[in-house]
Amino acid sequence: MDKKAVFITGTDTGVGKTLVTGMLGRFMSENGFRTITQKWIQTGSRGHAGDIAVHLELMRITEKDIEKYLPHVAPCVFSFPGSPHLAARLEQRTVDAGKILDSFYLLKDDFDFVVVEGAGGPMVPIDNRTMMIDICDRAGIPALIVAGNRLGAINQTVLTIEALKKRGIDVPGIVFNRTSPREDELVLRDNPVIVNELTGVAVFGSLPYNENPDALYQLFRPMGRAILNKMRQGDTDG
Repeated sequence: MDKKAVFITGTDTGVGKTLVTGMLGRFMSENGFRTITQKWIQTGSRGHAGDIAVHLELMRITEKDIEKYLPHVAPCVFSFPGSPHLAARLEQRTVDAGKILDSFYLLKDDFDFVVVEGAGGPMVPIDNRTMMIDICDRAGIPALIVAGNRLGAINQTVLTIEALKKRGIDVPGIVFNRTSPREDELVLRDNPVIVNELTGVAVFGSLPYNENPDALYQLFRPMGRAILNKMRQGDTDG
């Protein structure tokens, strides 16, 4: 398992990948690793705004701190807020997987650790033949799953794990993230337990619904420690 990078994928769009990417980047930085985040394909944005800006805010750094690397942290940006294949088609462009990987390898060479945020889930298409999972597979890095903790999470999470395992991609574990204050507490408590029992994949923890990022980060820190330890061991369930 590559111990210098991790791919953050979701069970769906809007499950908290950006949040977890930024918080893991901050945790790694605070623990002595020269860390940078990357968003392979950004839709619904222009320039380096969007998810990269959120990563930087969560990590308490600015664009100036990574100015040299700005062309590489978001190598593929589209303005339409949709699936990469559709956003690219509307702009009459293509997603260049080679360019994405070149930027990724450059960052990996210059930093101790790279936290990569995917677009949606692993099976999101970038064209009519290629999906996000294909780029992750070519990069040879493990995939950390962010699961939206809500009704329906069991099926979505197990399917995500199965897809990654089929490609031989290492899965260090899962972070469950509550995205709404209106969910049944019994469902929320059971989701991580049954997913772990069904798959054997580690659950690093569950983030509550909270709009205060600093408060969430304090809750995330033990999860960050568990993720770091798992990455160091190179022992995954994928």
